[in-house]
Amino acid sequence: MKRDLYRGHVSGRNPQHSRRGESFWRAAMACLLLVLVVIGMHVRPAAADPLSVHAFRMAGDATRMRVVVEFDREPDFQWFLLRGPHRLVVDLPESSFAFDSEALEPRGLVSNIRYGKLYDGHSRMILEVKGPFAVERVDMLRNETSPGYRMVADIVAASEEAFEAALAEQAAPAGSAVKAPKAGNPEVPAKTGDDTFTLVIDPGHGGIDGGAEGVSGTQEKDVTLAFARQLRDAFKDKPGISVVMTRDGDRFLRLDERVRIARQAGADLFVSIHADTIRYKGIRGATVYTISERASDAVAKAAADRENLADSVAGVDVAEDNRQVADILVDLMRRETHGFSVGFARSLIREMSDTVQLIKNPHRSAGFRVLRAPDVPSVLVELGYLSNKKDEAQLLDADWRARAIDSMAAAIRRFAGLRNGAGG
Repeated sequence: MKRDLYRGHVSGRNPQHSRRGESFWRAAMACLLLVLVVIGMHVRPAAADPLSVHAFRMAGDATRMRVVVEFDREPDFQWFLLRGPHRLVVDLPESSFAFDSEALEPRGLVSNIRYGKLYDGHSRMILEVKGPFAVERVDMLRNETSPGYRMVADIVAASEEAFEAALAEQAAPAGSAVKAPKAGNPEVPAKTGDDTFTLVIDPGHGGIDGGAEGVSGTQEKDVTLAFARQLRDAFKDKPGISVVMTRDGDRFLRLDERVRIARQAGADLFVSIHADTIRYKGIRGATVYTISERASDAVAKAAADRENLADSVAGVDVAEDNRQVADILVDLMRRETHGFSVGFARSLIREMSDTVQLIKNPHRSAGFRVLRAPDVPSVLVELGYLSNKKDEAQLLDADWRARAIDSMAAAIRRFAGLRNGAGG
């Protein structure tokens, strides 16, 4: 009976009711799926908020710069180098940038800053640099007194050889764009595979900065440029010596820019040419200066003070952080480099003593900012005093300049031979 009733119940279903039931269940399942989709949308984890990049700071000059970037949290990041122009590239997760436009003004080594979204989930910052540079460090640090993290990047002017070597290391199969911080201070490596001696001649002053003025109206910037050009020409047909001029026209260059040019040229010797004035009209003669933290005498200190004001005279603000960087560079000067500078100064004085008049105690020293390349032997030559009529007349005399240039060129060739291991 039960079996018959069961069978009767099943077999006796109304076909219309069956179709209605199937439609009902299909609709119910569709609604359930829709509800599950909606619920899934609401319970799906929200995408991470963009990284907040909320502050940018730079300090330094044309030889060394520190860049600091502030983040709300610790980001995954990587950095690498590019050429044409020389750039430091920092890749970040997708970021929201809120920089003060004034903080992005180009200064020192950095000529331009660009940033923005690269593609979905990724952003990029690009620092364009004035010529080749070396990366001393790129660190991500937790802020000590406020929430968040900061990236600290230190870059220094370097030779093209050093930059190319860093690019080659970066491109090596074992290399990676992600760089570990490198301890210590960078040194521009010696040139390899090329015995060419690079001489950088720096005609003092220029452009809006006329320098000293002679008793007859002669401007120092004109004297130094004319002399520097003739000194350069003395090496035109001399193999093994390449000459770079910091300026070859009437244009203004900051003191740290002159140092940068020397370092990026891979200079083996830097010679800065000047013709000063002094309140004592009877003092005359040439002087050769090397750098020292403490001036050798009052005359040397006064000369350095005047030359170090060149930027201010031209209306360029010399910020305090620039002075601090300069002090760091003095501390980084290698004893070997300073010894080479002193050795060349003495050799130059010996050569010039036979052809031109020198001041009493012609080798002096003081804190000249233009001599502060830590890895380039550097001297500053005061050809004479424009405040003295005889010196001014000599500086304008072609025969005197020829004798002075012959002596200077001989000293440079001797120094180049010693540096290249050729002796004498």
